[in-house]
Amino acid sequence: MILVFGKSGQVATELAALEGTTCLGSAACDLMIPGRAADAIATHKPKAVINAAAYTAVDKAEDDEENAQRLNGDAVAEMAKACAALGIPLVHISTDYVFEGGGTKSWTPDAPTGPLGAYGRTKLAGETALRASGATHAILRTSWVVSAHGNNFVKTMLRLGAERDALTIVADQIGGPTGAAEIAAACHTIAHQLIVDPDKTGTYHFSGHPDVSWADFAREIFVQSGISCAVTDIPTSDYPTPATRPLNSRMDCTTTATTFGIGRPDWRVSLKRILAQL
Repeated sequence: MILVFGKSGQVATELAALEGTTCLGSAACDLMIPGRAADAIATHKPKAVINAAAYTAVDKAEDDEENAQRLNGDAVAEMAKACAALGIPLVHISTDYVFEGGGTKSWTPDAPTGPLGAYGRTKLAGETALRASGATHAILRTSWVVSAHGNNFVKTMLRLGAERDALTIVADQIGGPTGAAEIAAACHTIAHQLIVDPDKTGTYHFSGHPDVSWADFAREIFVQSGISCAVTDIPTSDYPTPATRPLNSRMDCTTTATTFGIGRPDWRVSLKRILAQL
């Protein structure tokens, strides 16, 4: 059995559908309470743990960093220590927000980090604690998560596109949209491989291809959904938000493919499936 922290989030919802997973939401295990993560691991005695729980409200985190740190940093440290003590591998989902987002080159797993805001800082804190714990692990950084569940860019565009004839969308942020189902499958595969080969411990990247701007992503959403809504490109400076977004979220996923045999999924195929579900 693989124990999953998280139940209602996009990736956790997809993980719940996979064979051999037990998902714990906040009602069963409140990660905001110190010690609960370790207790759950000790009680369930899983073969591996996947952490799909996170504080993901990027803008809210700017004024709520203490709670973001608790969930994205401290709780991960507790999971890591418990897994290390019991010899259980931990797969932890992280983010492109740990980088400063400059340039146009794809970020490799060993590239220098430099988060621009509270969300990225707290996610980086979780990564650091996991590496320091000595636990067998895979840190899987991903980006631009979309699915038929929860709140995400695809669902927002479908709603706004149905309401309006035209939208202005940021075009200077570039990254790889990634289906939550594909992330869940990747985590599941990686967990099983770590059980038999702990030497695969490390940091990895996983995102959809090809890299695209938010504006061009929106255009494809409208094409596939049959919505007539014109998209005008704007720079990030014309759409200010409390948290600074990285302009470059391109991720080099080579080592994920070579180590685990998991290639980058085509987000256009993922989008087609998501739209069919919706």
